Amino acid sequence: MIGHDFMAYQLLFVCLGNICRSPSAEGIMNHLIQEKELGDRIMCDSAGTSSYHIGSSPDRRMTAAAKLRDIALEGQARQFTVADFEEFDLILAMDKDNYQDILRLDSTGRYKDKVRLMCSFCTQHDDEEVPDPYYGGTEGFKYVIDLLLDACEGLLDSIRADVSEH
Repeated sequence: MIGHDFMAYQLLFVCLGNICRSPSAEGIMNHLIQEKELGDRIMCDSAGTSSYHIGSSPDRRMTAAAKLRDIALEGQARQFTVADFEEFDLILAMDKDNYQDILRLDSTGRYKDKVRLMCSFCTQHDDEEVPDPYYGGTEGFKYVIDLLLDACEGLLDSIRADVSEH
C-alpha cells in the first residue's frame, strides 16, 4: 500500500471531537492488532479536527457499545496538528468534512496521499462516511462499532503485507 522503512507503521484516526468515532477506530484497531500479534509493527493514535473536547475521555455511550464487543476505548482527546502529517504514515478521516479539514492544514498538498476516508476500507458496508452518533441513540453507537470493525479489518488486511515485509 504505502512504502515504509520504519519499524512501526503509524496510523492516525481522525473525527471531529475525538471522543466517539476516532477513539473507537483506535481501540478496534488496537484490538485487532493484538489478536494478530502485530503490536510491535503497527501503532495507532486518534485526534479530532476541533478543540471541543481536548483532554476528555471517550464518550461513555461509545465506550459501552465497544465493551459489548470486548473492545476497550482509552486515551484523552487531542486536536489534530500539522506535525501529525510527518509523524503518521496514514491518516484516516471518519467523514468528508474531517477529510477536508485535514487537507486544509496541508497547504502545499504534500501529504494528501496519506489522508484517506475510513470507509474506503470497508468490505461489508457500503457507507462512504462513518456517521457521528453523538446526538443519536444506543443503536447509532452500536452501528458505528460494526462499521468501524469492518473498516479496521479491511485496513489491517491492506497494510499487513507491507508491514510483514519489513
